[in-house]
Amino acid sequence: MNQTQIIYLYTDYLLCSFTTASSTVMSKMLQNSLSHDQISRFLSQRDFTAKEYWLSIKPIIREIENDNGYLIVDDTIEEKPFTDENDIVCYHYDHTKGFSIKGINIVNFMYYTDNVKDDFSLPVAFEIVAKTEIVFDPKTNKQKRKSATTKNEMLRNRLKILVQHNQVKLKYVLFDIWFSSKENMEFIKLELQKDFVCAIKDNRTVALSCDDKLQGRFIKISDMNINAGETHKVYLKGLEFPVVLTKQVFTNKDHSCGELYLVSSDIELNYQQLTSIYQKRWKIEPYHKSLKQNAALEKSPTKTQRTQSNHIVCSMLAFVKLEKLRLASNMNHFALKSQLYLNALKTCFNAITAIKEKHAIQLSFNF
Repeated sequence: MNQTQIIYLYTDYLLCSFTTASSTVMSKMLQNSLSHDQISRFLSQRDFTAKEYWLSIKPIIREIENDNGYLIVDDTIEEKPFTDENDIVCYHYDHTKGFSIKGINIVNFMYYTDNVKDDFSLPVAFEIVAKTEIVFDPKTNKQKRKSATTKNEMLRNRLKILVQHNQVKLKYVLFDIWFSSKENMEFIKLELQKDFVCAIKDNRTVALSCDDKLQGRFIKISDMNINAGETHKVYLKGLEFPVVLTKQVFTNKDHSCGELYLVSSDIELNYQQLTSIYQKRWKIEPYHKSLKQNAALEKSPTKTQRTQSNHIVCSMLAFVKLEKLRLASNMNHFALKSQLYLNALKTCFNAITAIKEKHAIQLSFNF
């Protein structure tokens, strides 16, 4: 059996798995038609590259892409608290929790378009953060791991490949506060000739006119007293081109009031357009959730850096399968997974009934 056949079976197995996704269990599920050793060798013989992943999903992106598409960038952490530390399994700061957790940090690039019959969320690329350098942290007086390449540099390198080399059609690149650096904005607008929509912190400084920029008159966004629904053409400090700025006010789950400042290099956008486009950035959050819960991202007991990375690629391919099944069945990922679980329970129930009948076991309980 060749690698293409094995990866097809392995990704199916990840969708069927509800506990630890191991080579032993997969082999038993296939009635030993594929041995444990064959599956282990499949994951460990060589690296599954980002280029190979791209070639696998390239036919799909060519079907759905259009000039108004969105490329959404965000990172997630695959938690692995009980796995031995290596260059990719180490401590990463989780801004959603406010502290560092042990796991694998993955920068994901997802393509989304809502201009086709059925909207489709397609992960088109990824970068795994490898902290290969050991440095001394004077704050803690301890050694810590550090990546030779920052996540912002990974973003620019991968965007260049996707836009200039792979020729992915898109109009906007969407990202949150953590990727809203001046360098990223300049790169997207000036080198890639694309527009961005992103969130920024309220301590960023802006000039209210070109003359103010030339005179060095900058103020903090928090001092502008922007009303929700307004848009302002401003110059972010360090950027040569203007951006449109707005403030979005929303209610949190705890009923508290939240504020979010958004900017875009497309200065023709009004408030409704700007906030509507940024809302599409949240399409990547269900991807991260489904990748972990439905495609067995965090359920692999792999021990080496290579097998851990290869499992990530397979989980992404399993997600693509699940997304295709969603469109075909008109059921969301979690409904599909629940249906698989229900079918598994029915099979188990029928099996135990058959065993009782075979051995003429009859039991009754009186209460």
